[in-house]
Amino acid sequence: MKMTKFTHSCVRFEQGGHVLVLDPGTFSEVETALKDADAVLITHEHADHLDRPRVLAAMQEQPSLELHAPAGLAALLRSEAPPEVDGRIHDVEPNTSFTVAGFGIQSFGGQHALIHPLIPVVANIGYLVEGRVYHPGDSFVVPNGLKPRTVLVPIHAPWSKAGEVIDFVIATGAERAYPIHEGLLNDRGLGMVEGHVTRFGKIYGTEFRHLDAGETVDL
Repeated sequence: MKMTKFTHSCVRFEQGGHVLVLDPGTFSEVETALKDADAVLITHEHADHLDRPRVLAAMQEQPSLELHAPAGLAALLRSEAPPEVDGRIHDVEPNTSFTVAGFGIQSFGGQHALIHPLIPVVANIGYLVEGRVYHPGDSFVVPNGLKPRTVLVPIHAPWSKAGEVIDFVIATGAERAYPIHEGLLNDRGLGMVEGHVTRFGKIYGTEFRHLDAGETVDL
């Protein structure tokens, strides 16, 4: 299975002639990520994880493209989508298993991490792809009872601090880690946080590697 990282939290998986994309948001190269894709998984409703106009436009242009999202968000998207699209938008509940475009998926979590008590908490679902790659969305929830081989690490966010990022990596116990959610950092800040994750990850048996937008790895 190949994984290509795009800017911020968007990643694209390719396997057996099928393509699955997670979180094509406003910071990401949406059209490139979704080219010839079979399905999209969305962790939550925030624009940096879902560029609603561009994703719905892609679904109109690609009549086989399916979208899966938390139930409330899926309902909202169906209300906005033209008739030829709304039947391809599906609800996802936490703690379920299903197959999308030939990829085995498990869902976890339920809520976005707290930003501030005055900011409403929205639904957030993390996805385990093919039993081995975990994308948590905007949450540090660790899959219960599972040890993913690869974890995608939210490096920086308004809802986190560096110590929580490190603790999340340690808690997953993954063999490998790659960055996501770094779109608000400059090079200095990114280097500092990734340096901490690299150092502490190594102590606990996780190899962290930086990926640039557009870079592809074999998993």
